[in-house]
Amino acid sequence: MSELVIPAPTLPTVPTSTGGRFPVRRVFCVGRNYAAHAREMGHDPDREPPFFFTKPADAVVVDGAGAPFPTMTARLEHEVELVVAIGVGGSDIAVADALAHVWGYAVGIDLTRRDLQAEAKRLGRPWDLAKGFDASAPIGAIVPAGPETGTDPTTGRIELRVNGELRQAGDLADQIWSVAETIAELSRFVELAPGDLLMTGTPDGVGPLDRGDVLVGAIDGVGSVTTTIV
Repeated sequence: MSELVIPAPTLPTVPTSTGGRFPVRRVFCVGRNYAAHAREMGHDPDREPPFFFTKPADAVVVDGAGAPFPTMTARLEHEVELVVAIGVGGSDIAVADALAHVWGYAVGIDLTRRDLQAEAKRLGRPWDLAKGFDASAPIGAIVPAGPETGTDPTTGRIELRVNGELRQAGDLADQIWSVAETIAELSRFVELAPGDLLMTGTPDGVGPLDRGDVLVGAIDGVGSVTTTIV
């Protein structure tokens, strides 16, 4: 085997509630998965097929760490989301089998350069630099799914507070596409693998952030995530 010409990159990991660490392979995100958020972004939420975008694995920020205010934007915004951690890979997964591929769940925040996203939409260009920038995915500890924990969340309050002020609030039951449906749909496009994360969309109430803001996202039965914009 040939020698590496540069040092191999370090694999990002996320702490788990059991004391281990979950290695992150890829981060997929589903867009406009709550009807009220679809409306606030100017779209018809009538169960359009889910669409996906990605963030690099090293965009992950662990719970409690700071997230730098990114360059090249005047409007950084927050989106609190349920995160699904894939433990068993597969492609063309049936909806009925999808939850068997889940290792656990966490709370995440999809940080977004909204002005760059709006400009990309206007010009018909990809969103990559609006969504997939450095430190754009704060994620809390991953809680294992299954009968031991009872964590297979299909309902439960999801919220985000900024400096103690409630900004976003909804219920997981408001998702247009369930976790199982989203996994099944994504697996038609790519072969999922252990270590993949899936961010499942955000309720309405997204809004701007500034340096010094403290964000706390929480989901009943799953946990929380905290980060400060630095």
